[in-house]
Amino acid sequence: MKSGQVITAMITPMEQDGKVSYEQAVRLAKRLAENGSDGVVLAGTTGESATLSFDEKVKLFTSVTDAIGGELEIIAGTGSNNTAESIALTQAAETAGVDAIMLVTPYYNRPSQEGLYQHFKTIAEHCSLPIMLYNVPGRTGVNLLPETVARLAEIDNIVAIKEASGDLNQVSQLRALVPDDFLIYSGDDSLTLPILAVGGDGVVSVASHLVGRQLKDMVAAFMAGRVKEALKLHLQLLPLMRALFITTNPVPVKRALEFVGFETGPLRLPLVDLTEEQAQKIKDVLTASGLGF
Repeated sequence: MKSGQVITAMITPMEQDGKVSYEQAVRLAKRLAENGSDGVVLAGTTGESATLSFDEKVKLFTSVTDAIGGELEIIAGTGSNNTAESIALTQAAETAGVDAIMLVTPYYNRPSQEGLYQHFKTIAEHCSLPIMLYNVPGRTGVNLLPETVARLAEIDNIVAIKEASGDLNQVSQLRALVPDDFLIYSGDDSLTLPILAVGGDGVVSVASHLVGRQLKDMVAAFMAGRVKEALKLHLQLLPLMRALFITTNPVPVKRALEFVGFETGPLRLPLVDLTEEQAQKIKDVLTASGLGF
């Protein structure tokens, strides 16, 4: 991986009939590249991966890569709770020309730590792309422990993790166990600064759809030792970062983008739109953040 500091977990724009808008996805990726993002994750949780078909994901990878490959790092979300299916999608993503892949921990079937290790190891053996692991116990029902990550970090192409356990002690232990060049990304916008403080390298962000430059400035300030400046930026961004999770992600960020003038289209069921009260809260936070709508 290219060691970018701000990677956007990109939404998947839809047409009004619910089909994927590949043209709008390319426009959004370009917008993100121009506004602080070093890379994008396509077809991750924020991209409504659970309701995208295999073919839609591959076309999304291909469309964005063909249009702007080289302008920013393109990371394909190819993980699932089915190892064989993850391998097939990973190989299709590699053929599409993406730069790296992200693999979420298998959800619902809740494998043991050994099962998690064998799942990721097997996928890694079937591709040459750099791999970012994704640990998000609140979504998947399983926690990828630091000791297991340390074992996986011994595999050449497993090079990073998106850590969204919300547990700073776990992140600290992880940093102590993995090699110095193994990248640890915050998976929670509001915990980016604390995770940087315990050895993190950046963030896989939702808020960067709207405040990518500010997030990049915060990370850069911390890395340069300007901790008070980084804290000031963190506190300025915190209301927006929290508002984007007032209900299930990516519902708030898709609507926030529309409020600032970027058409995202509808959500796919079982996700539903914001309530009027939630929409007003998002608008109020956008206004207070100087983004308007």
